[in-house]
Amino acid sequence: MIDLPVAPSPSERQRKPDWLRVKLPIGPEYKKVRALVDEYKLHTICQSGNCPNMGECWGAGTATFMILGNVCTRSCSFCAVKTGRPTEYDTDEPRRVAEAIDLMQVKHAVLTSVNRDELKDRGAEIWYQTVRAIKERTPQTTIETLIPDVRANWEALDRMIEGGQEVVSHNMETVRDLYRKVRPQGNYARSLEELRRIKAAGKRTKTGFMVGLGETEDQVEQLLDDLLQVGVDVVTIGQYLQPTAMHLAVDSFVTPDTFAHYKALGLSKGFDYVESGPLVRSSYHAEKHI
Repeated sequence: MIDLPVAPSPSERQRKPDWLRVKLPIGPEYKKVRALVDEYKLHTICQSGNCPNMGECWGAGTATFMILGNVCTRSCSFCAVKTGRPTEYDTDEPRRVAEAIDLMQVKHAVLTSVNRDELKDRGAEIWYQTVRAIKERTPQTTIETLIPDVRANWEALDRMIEGGQEVVSHNMETVRDLYRKVRPQGNYARSLEELRRIKAAGKRTKTGFMVGLGETEDQVEQLLDDLLQVGVDVVTIGQYLQPTAMHLAVDSFVTPDTFAHYKALGLSKGFDYVESGPLVRSSYHAEKHI
């Protein structure tokens, strides 16, 4: 293990480091995307997840759509998405998402969703129909689907990933030893198994995780090794940012040099692509991951 630069903990400083500052969303393309999202009554993880790259991505005319509503059945300690009992199940949503993507002239679309544990199929049919609707309306559009934990409902997983998308992603979020704290309703081994099955189905496979939650370098390396074992192709690594005072506090602000080290480490281990940086999120530069 090499010595890495250590950033001050949040309690030791008055504000975020300079490398975590982002510009406010502005510009005509951003306003155009925002208008389309509002007009078609669509949800985006850009808004619901308080993504720091929303201005950059929307300004370029892209967005990550969140299907199956904006209320999640899980209560993960890091996530800004609302938790509760979802009531939304809109069978017309696939058509509206496909139409909006067509109007936005999106070349590479990213779809994600809340967890819908109350549904027997975990929302798999809406997933399938949305991918098919996009492919039928704009067959030139490539698609990444960032799918939730299906809680070992492997029939639901099969349906989610058989619509014709090019990339299937499922986020690990954190290292094994922090799972109970960060994802109390998740399971480390189960998520690895989900990724293994995605790869076995012949899909380009992707995952993402956060740092700054109290993990060690050895734990990060163990996670990377576990991901290689199940055949993951692409990994994204970003800084955890506390969305509200009710969520987990940031343990440390990881330096850009450390992110660069993790990228080099991942590439040396054999991943096809490693996106690693303070502001990296799952769908950031997703068009490069095909």
